[in-house]
Amino acid sequence: MASEYNGSSKASESVFKIPPIKFTKLFINGKFVDSVSGKTFEAIDPRTGEAITRVSEGDTEDIDLAVKAARQAFDHGPWPRMSGSERGMIMMKFADLIEKNVEELAALDAINGGKLFSHCKAMDIPGAARNLRYYAGAADKIHGTVLKLSKGFQGYTLREPIGVVGSIIPWNFPAIMFFMKASPALAAGCSMVVKPAEQTPLSALYYAYLAKLAGLPDGVLNVVTGFGETAGAAISSHMDIDKVTFTGSTEVGRKIMAAAAASNLKPVSLELGGKSPLLIFEDADIDQAVNIAFNAIFYNKGEICVASSRVYVQEGIYQTFVKKLVEKANAWVIGDPFDPRVNQGPQTDKKQFEKILSYIEHGKREGATLLTGGKRLGSKGFYIEPTIFTDVKEDMTIAKEEIFGPVMSLMKFKTMEEAIKRANNTTYGLAAGVITKNLNVANTVSRSIRAGIIWLNCYTAFDVDCPYGGYKMSGFGREFGLDALNQYLQIKSIVTPIHDSPWH
Repeated sequence: MASEYNGSSKASESVFKIPPIKFTKLFINGKFVDSVSGKTFEAIDPRTGEAITRVSEGDTEDIDLAVKAARQAFDHGPWPRMSGSERGMIMMKFADLIEKNVEELAALDAINGGKLFSHCKAMDIPGAARNLRYYAGAADKIHGTVLKLSKGFQGYTLREPIGVVGSIIPWNFPAIMFFMKASPALAAGCSMVVKPAEQTPLSALYYAYLAKLAGLPDGVLNVVTGFGETAGAAISSHMDIDKVTFTGSTEVGRKIMAAAAASNLKPVSLELGGKSPLLIFEDADIDQAVNIAFNAIFYNKGEICVASSRVYVQEGIYQTFVKKLVEKANAWVIGDPFDPRVNQGPQTDKKQFEKILSYIEHGKREGATLLTGGKRLGSKGFYIEPTIFTDVKEDMTIAKEEIFGPVMSLMKFKTMEEAIKRANNTTYGLAAGVITKNLNVANTVSRSIRAGIIWLNCYTAFDVDCPYGGYKMSGFGREFGLDALNQYLQIKSIVTPIHDSPWH
């Protein structure tokens, strides 16, 4: 393995001067407060495995306080009663403040989540601001419809905000996931209780501070840091939360659905796991295909729900593809995420790091061939080599289960029909990719694969105007686009008699 490792041993002497951590307390009703219990937990730097700071540990009582503030803000506060354009102006100001503080916010996600500082600064944080602006522009365009009913009645529909939203977000894209849910909910006029992942709480608290600075009324956006088993569970089962939105594992998604059903039957939207296939046909440009396939799994160290962890290559180009793929893996640089030369930082936390390594052992034990990688790098921090397995069979653990790390399963196929069948041979259905120059193949395959988003000759091409979400056990509901906005709105129908109308 020729990947350069230049990170964990020098992580404390980073190439970037890391700003001091400003916000570590819960944000409830417009104020930073200690948790009721006074307990705190460590925020870890995955470059070293050592603590950066301690953060307030919210629990059931803290969620109760946050929900009470959010309920008051929704039932009696100005936010849902403002015009859409007024809400939009505050959201625009919020976006401006995010861009003004881009470097500090990017540093928080790099030091706390092992994400590349350059990517956070160029993509994640500006993407969060773009997301806010998109929904700020939609806030004054929430329309119902006029209905011409039979007999002597007229009807119309209103779209009203759903109420208090509980948002439970994951650790792999802390900024994007925060605003993927907060932006449409705020535009709709909802109030929120956000629980960021315990692994990456720091940037969420900074966003709470900026929201207050932008003029968001107290109680509209509350951030409670804590653990899924306690704070997250309290959101899912809370009787005064009107909707829960969650991105994370299928296993936790099941628990949230059960808790929501057992409490007040609140609606949920879930964006869950994936085992996404990438199908590469013989007519593809091989260099382009290699680049797409490599980045589709190793981008963000494989910690991405839509990662193409199953790559199917048509047999005619398989050997050439493998050779070029290995060359790319050997040139991949792993190390300190603040170093601009680095392609891959550490996995987010020790638990995920150990889980990925255990999956790699499963692959070896079940007979897959380790083409490259397969080991941790260094003795400090959570660094793993980009790992590629060949000779992978469909019934192997690494082909069936979501690994959520830098591990690719590489397989070959003969015909389009075989590729479609194997691509659909999964309990998941989040995303898929197709690389071909043949329009008929592209159309047939993209319409045959059961997944929420299909990328043709590209991958991870997200846009705030393009909805995505899962089929099957990848969940339901959609993020992005106006479909996401509608998830935070109720439809109310109003019917009135129309007497002696000249029109029928």
